[in-house]
Amino acid sequence: MLYYLFNWLDTTYDIPGFGVFRYLTFRAILALVFSLIISLLIGGKIIDILRSKLIGESIRELGPESHKSKKGTPTMGGLIIIAGIVIPVMMWGDIRNAYVWVALMAVIWMGVIGFTDDYIKVFKKDKEGLKGRFKIIGQVTLGLIVGIIMITDPDFMGSRANITQLNMIKTTQQIADAGFVNGDKLIKVNNFKLNGFPEGHLYADIETYTVERRILLDGKEVKKIIEVKVSQDKRYEIAREIFGPKDKSFVYRTNLPLMKNYVFDYSQIWGLKNIINNDLLGKIVYVLMVIFIITAVSNGVNITDGIDGLAAGTSAIVGTTLGVFAYISGNSILSDYLNISYIPLSSELIVYAAALVGACVGFLWYNTYPAQVFMGDTGSLALGGAIAIISLMVKKELLIPIMCGIFLVESLSVISQVTYFKYLKRTKGIEYAKANRLFRMSPLHHHYELGGMHESKIVMRFFIVCILLCVLCFATLKLR
Repeated sequence: MLYYLFNWLDTTYDIPGFGVFRYLTFRAILALVFSLIISLLIGGKIIDILRSKLIGESIRELGPESHKSKKGTPTMGGLIIIAGIVIPVMMWGDIRNAYVWVALMAVIWMGVIGFTDDYIKVFKKDKEGLKGRFKIIGQVTLGLIVGIIMITDPDFMGSRANITQLNMIKTTQQIADAGFVNGDKLIKVNNFKLNGFPEGHLYADIETYTVERRILLDGKEVKKIIEVKVSQDKRYEIAREIFGPKDKSFVYRTNLPLMKNYVFDYSQIWGLKNIINNDLLGKIVYVLMVIFIITAVSNGVNITDGIDGLAAGTSAIVGTTLGVFAYISGNSILSDYLNISYIPLSSELIVYAAALVGACVGFLWYNTYPAQVFMGDTGSLALGGAIAIISLMVKKELLIPIMCGIFLVESLSVISQVTYFKYLKRTKGIEYAKANRLFRMSPLHHHYELGGMHESKIVMRFFIVCILLCVLCFATLKLR
């Protein structure tokens, strides 16, 4: 909301310095700082409330011995994270941007599912919490809603315009003719002189034009240099006119890591593309992919949340990576240079990603060893949903196995443990299966704990691995 206020004050009264609030990077910094401040300010109060209500975490009897001292530690601390994401984004983000409000919907939706699960565990004294099938139904429903929005909302369809097509705009007069500056000679666009005009720049992001206007002064025609500011609605309208028609297949096409000049199309499924209309097939497969990714990543973060600081820290690292990808994807110059899909308007997600990082770091203030509060499913499912949504929107979902490698390995350790145990139980009996587990305990971080490694060391080493994996994701932009 403050973004609109300062933008209005700058446009209406031309107050010096207020124009800085239009810049994405500045608003992202503000979102991160405010997220940190909000998390720190409300964190202590929320912990006190949770303690007064005796909202404590139950600890598995078979878990590591060191965990038994944590019994009674307040849970539902994910409320701190959700507040740290939602409030700063509402303050500094462009909430009319479809990418932002869908991402906000996702984090709140998943937070409600997690809160319900925690509520049942704590107040109903049911250690199982929300039944697994209801949790899955909630995740699948969110994936279905998000998928349908993305394949039907024009804001997610991008545009056929790329750098090559934008280069076909031969003269800046075409911009003037399109309605930006009627009857005036265009001299400068924002801070760029015409001879240095950045080709392929997203015109919808440009607010200020310097023009030469001929006016009558004392009966004589004179030239006057003035600045013209264009409203956001008008910019979007003209951007659509310049960029051309929306590309309905844009949503279900994505960048394939390690491949140069190749865009992966979800409609290209062998054996079906000649039976079902390509556009319909692409949409169906993409919606199924959205459902799978939201469910998988949210559950992955949920499983990772087992020792102090692990889920929040790794989520902050992944969130930082996604924020960089969002900024690159929404900038036509950088996306063209790195040869990835240019996604108009997606750069606003950097504000959302910054708030996510700030919320995670702020939560770590209370969650580092020894934890004063646990995030519970309220926080882990919300973080997983947020990470999944940003990955999909910036078309980096195929990098998730690398970028979210910690979450993937933690999930696979649980699946492998259960599968191997059931196999041994069926073939060699229950006692043999108990004595010959694949891991000492799953998820994987508990395996290392039972091996004698302190949880602080486990967390730090997982952080290091997560950073390496995210750096590798950046490397894929050039390794093609």
